[in-house]
Order: sequence, then C-alpha cells, then structure tokens
Amino acid sequence: MFQVFKKLDWFFKHYWKRYTFAIISLVIASAIGLIPPRLIGYAIDQIQYETLTSQLLTIIIVGYIVLIIVHYSISFLWDYTLFSGAVILERWTRTKLIDHFLKMTPTFYGKYKTGDLMARSTNDLKAIAQTAGFGVLTLVDSTTFMFMLIAVMGFTISWKLTLAALIPLPLMAIIMNKYGSAIHARFTEAQAAFGNMNNEVLESIRGIRVIRAFVQEKQDKKRFEDMTEDVYQKNISVAKIDAMFEPTMKILVGLSYTIGLGYGTLLVFQNVISLGDLVSFNVYLGMLIWPMFAVGELINVLQRGNASLDRVNETVNYKADVQNPEKPISVGYVDAIHFDQVSFSYPGTKMNQLKQINLRIKKGQTIGVVGKTGSGKTTLFKLLLRQYPGVQGTINISDVNIDSISLEETRSWIGYVPQDQVMFSKSVRENIQFGKSDATDDEIFRVMELAHFLEDIKQLPQGLDTKVGESGVTLSGGQKQRVALARAFIKNPEILILDDSLSAVDGKTESKIIEHLRSERRNKTTFIAAHRLSAVTHADHIIVLEDGKIAEEGTHEELLKNGAWYKEQYEQQQLDDEEVIS
Repeated sequence: MFQVFKKLDWFFKHYWKRYTFAIISLVIASAIGLIPPRLIGYAIDQIQYETLTSQLLTIIIVGYIVLIIVHYSISFLWDYTLFSGAVILERWTRTKLIDHFLKMTPTFYGKYKTGDLMARSTNDLKAIAQTAGFGVLTLVDSTTFMFMLIAVMGFTISWKLTLAALIPLPLMAIIMNKYGSAIHARFTEAQAAFGNMNNEVLESIRGIRVIRAFVQEKQDKKRFEDMTEDVYQKNISVAKIDAMFEPTMKILVGLSYTIGLGYGTLLVFQNVISLGDLVSFNVYLGMLIWPMFAVGELINVLQRGNASLDRVNETVNYKADVQNPEKPISVGYVDAIHFDQVSFSYPGTKMNQLKQINLRIKKGQTIGVVGKTGSGKTTLFKLLLRQYPGVQGTINISDVNIDSISLEETRSWIGYVPQDQVMFSKSVRENIQFGKSDATDDEIFRVMELAHFLEDIKQLPQGLDTKVGESGVTLSGGQKQRVALARAFIKNPEILILDDSLSAVDGKTESKIIEHLRSERRNKTTFIAAHRLSAVTHADHIIVLEDGKIAEEGTHEELLKNGAWYKEQYEQQQLDDEEVIS
C-alpha cells in the first residue's frame, strides 16, 4: 500500500523542506488541538468540587481563545504548504508526460490510444496529486495524531479505559486492508474503461462527417451508450467498495464509544477517574473518529494513487524506439543524401516494406517518388524523418550516418507536408507561423502566394485571423493542403518533403505551385511523392517504387523512353485529363 510513496520519493526528496515543514506544522497543530479537551475536563472538575473562581474561568477562556488562534494560524500554514506541493507534483508530472509524448515515435501511438493517454494525463494525475496532498495528511493523522491521542488518553486519564476502547482497532485494520486491495483492482479497471470511452468520443468527433454520410448516428450513439454503461458499472463497483468504508468505520467507532462510555462510567463510580476525566476522554474519543476514518481514507487514496501512478509510469517508462546517439556528430550543412542498400520492415511485420534502396541525391536536386499505392513512398520519407528503428543499410547526410546525428538537428533541416494535413485549432496565421514563430505578415503573405492561397484568404471572413476549427474543419481539403504547404515554405528548410500533398488541388493550381517551387527551391533539396505524375515531371531525378524496390529511375524523358509503368501511367493520366477538359 505504501509503495506509492516509495515511487514518489524523487519528488519528496526534491521538496523535502516543504514537506518537512508541512508535517511538523501539522503535528504541532494536532498537539495544540489536544489541549482544549483537558481544559474542559479541568473546568468541569473545578465546577464539581466548587473551586471554580471567576479569575480561573477567565484564564481558561482566554487560554482557549489563544489556542484557537494559534491552531488556526499553524493549520493554515501546513494546509497551504502541503496542498500546494501536490499541485506542483501534478504540474511536474503533466509536463513530464507531454515532454515524453513529444519524443515518442509512431510505434508508441500505435500501442496507446489517444483517449487512454488523455485519461492518464487528467484523471490519473489528479489521483496522484491527491496522494501527495490528502494522502500525506491522512498518513500523519492516522499515525502520529492517533498515537498522540492514545498517549494523552492513556497517560493523563486511564490506560485501562484507553485500551478497552481501542479493542476494535485490529479488526478495523484487517477489514481496511481487504477493502484497499479491492479498490486498487477495481479503480485500475475503471480508469482503463474511462480511457477507452475518451478514445471513442475523439473518434466520433473526428469522424462526424463520415458518420453522417453513412447515416450511422444511431449506431454510434448506441456504441457510446454501451461504453458509458461499461464505465458506469466499473465506477459503481469502485463506489460500492468506497461506500463500505464509512459504515464500517462508524460501526467500529460506535463500538469504541460504547466501550468507552460504559467502562468509563464504571471507573467514575469506582473513583478511579473523575467526571471531568470521563468528559475529556469522550471528547478525545470523538477526536479519534477522524484518525480512524483517516485509516480508511488513507488506504483508499493510496490505492487509487498507486493504480494511477502505475499507469502513468508505464507510459513515461516506455522507451522511444529511436534514440539520440550518445555522442552525436554535428553536421554544419546539408549536402548529398545517400541511401545505401536500405531495407526496412515495420515493427511487428516480417515482410520488408523497402528492399535494397540505393539512391544518391545531390544538394539542390528535386527528387520525384512515384509508384502504386503501398509501394513504399511514405515509408521512404519516414526513414529520413527517423521515425522508426531497425533500418538495414545506411542513410548518410553529408557523408555522415544519419544515426550519428542528433534527432533535433536532423529534423531541423526538414520541412514535411504529409498526406493527412494537421491543422491546429487556431487562426490561419498561427498555423502558418508554426513553421516560423516570429514570421511577419509580409512573410506569411509571400508564402501564401507560393502556395497559391492568396485568393482563398480574401474569401475567409477574418482573413489571417480566421479560426480554422478543430483539425481545420472550416477549410476544404485543398485549402488545408495549401496552408500546410505555406507552413513548410515559411520554414525554408534545407530538405522539403511533399508526401502527396498536392492531391487535393486542381491541375492548374498544382502547376503554379510547382512553378513557384522551382524558383524558390534552388540550391535546396526537395522530395515530391505523387500519384499524379504531372507533379514530378520537372524533377531532376524520378524513382518508381514497386513492392518496396526501385523499379525504374531517371528523368521524365528517360522514363518515357523506357516504355514501362511510368510511361503507361503518364499517358493514361494525360488521356484522362483530356477527357475531363473535353
């Protein structure tokens, strides 16, 4: 149960001063809280023996008020210090998680669903923060404060009465331990179900157009209801155990009260203790209710925190498939890129998606990459972006193995426009500035001209300040592609990769963008993957991929002379274009 504190020892060691101060203040406040019941008992005894004077009563009242003020002040200090530490832990862990997410490769996101990662970043972090705040409070109260109360009750009143009243405690410990184990298992299941529900909601929102197009609203609603019912049932199972804590505690505390009151009355009749002692004892017994409850709450909070921490640690401890080299080699400039006998298969597959790729690209060249769907075009680019491990052969940049260069340096050279454009829920300006954070409006308008987006921006209601909506929902497919192109252009990267990123624009717009590319990308390397061959006819070198191999390569004219797949495809597309025009 207390393993969660051991797992968080890195945090407690870093903030040991904060937690030491909070715990000491909590203990002092608890000790001060033990004095008023003795004052009450003393006052009752003075009344019983008729020795209470007005001066003595004034001293008792003033002392009581002073104790309340001091107790309140110290309680404020420990409360603020302790719970602000819990907030710091939550912030640290959330920052650690997002930093980890940014380093992860596609394999990680294939294993963990987005909804589950969101659940770990929200609900689980709240449970961990509660452990570092409320968990520490209940730990101190269920141990130190309880022992202080028992010691005061035993030493100042009667050990016989104290031990008799505490008979239910061992039984409580056994029951609470069983409850704690059940809470841990059920809470873990509930959190996993919540993550799955999150993922279902995300998929429904992202795919709302498809759902409506296929008239699947009722079916999707039914799927969601089934999933929420599963989450509900799992949380109900947690709540059932949770609900058993308080009644169990009340029964055991009530039993302690019965023993204390019955046996205490007998001791008063036997003149072993005074009436004031019995009143004080019962006040202390009432104060002991919270530490007893704290035992149950402690087990509950620690088991929840432990389950959540295990889930978060599982995520954070996942090692990235592609690591930075221990001693990275810095490459001052991007020159030739050389693929030498490169083969690759995705993790979990046995068949190679790329087979013995040999390709040498000189600085400033434009490389066209074409082929059938699934031939390996995108896979080739992913290796250049270093998204996957297990590459056979070597990829060299400026005669340095790409694995010897830091990931940050490699990716800083590359501007990547993928097949599926990612738009952030911000303005058009902010989406383009993602490629260059300090870009001015003049620079933005210039790259929008290169991406042939100037006319479109005039049609948008607020121009550059128009919000594109969730995943760019307010933009058409062609507009999203051109904003993504502008974002890559403004970075002005040494290596530009266009992965079928002109597919949603018409032929006229495509030719203008290609023309702008040719004039702007002189002396810089460009890769263009496309199904429409008109996008690569100007390329310095074109490779045709088939089943992961280079089946043909050369210039546009050379490939036409070969009379193979490239020529057939090009002529077919030319005929299709003529039919459309006619």
